Amino acid sequence: MIQAILQRSLPLAATLVVAAWLWIAPPGLLGKLDAIGYAVCHRIPERSFHLDDRPLPLCARCSGTFSAAAITLLVLAIIAPRRSGMPAPKFYPLFGVLFLAFAIDGGNSYLYLIKQVSGAFLNVPNLYLPNNALRLLTGTGMGMIMALMLWPAFHATIWQHPDPAPTLERWRDFLGLYGLLLGVDLLVLSEHPFVLYPLALFGPLGVLALLTMIFTVLWQIVMRQENTLIHVRQIGWPLLAGFTLALLMILTIDLIRLQLTGTWYGLSIGPSSWIAGFSL
Repeated sequence: MIQAILQRSLPLAATLVVAAWLWIAPPGLLGKLDAIGYAVCHRIPERSFHLDDRPLPLCARCSGTFSAAAITLLVLAIIAPRRSGMPAPKFYPLFGVLFLAFAIDGGNSYLYLIKQVSGAFLNVPNLYLPNNALRLLTGTGMGMIMALMLWPAFHATIWQHPDPAPTLERWRDFLGLYGLLLGVDLLVLSEHPFVLYPLALFGPLGVLALLTMIFTVLWQIVMRQENTLIHVRQIGWPLLAGFTLALLMILTIDLIRLQLTGTWYGLSIGPSSWIAGFSL
């Protein structure tokens, strides 16, 4: 009974959530993209790439993470549709290195931030001076890993007969994917508007894609409909549910943060700043 009510109310719920988010988010396409980034990223201007004097919707690290995730998902849709097996174990040591690079650079950057904000730990030396290039590159590796791990979990949950093959099993595919992502990073580091405009779009789309997939999986589990889909045309309703829940989460965080800060702008670095507890 409850399941039937939830299914039937889904279109109305989706309409209301989308309408509420469009109403609360800043005007214009970039304003809407800012509102997505606002829910998951500190958006500190000094740690972001800029279009003229306008920071991108996501900081450099988050831009690398979520744009890489979006590109990885697009590639997987082509080379590994419906695959539900985790990447081959031979890639795990490399994934570990990429994760360690992300963690080390994030920790080093966080230490530098604390020094800037509060003046604490000045006697603790940084490993190196943080910069946006390293934030972008380490974020890219993490975003790729996130997408590679979520993709098989998603397909293993929704399809009745998923492809059990590993999502990634050949070095050629991995090198091609990672090479593509690094090539995009090199273009981004040119900071040319022709490159930054697509980045401003792909980063937030990566946020939406990952959250939609996660909430779609949760929806199927809660509705006790995991491993029930057979045809691609059946995936529309679960994806709509996942998208609605993802946007509802973004809307909720946006409202809470807007209430706390009173602004849609990114957090600032200064003596009175309270961002030290929230960002890397």
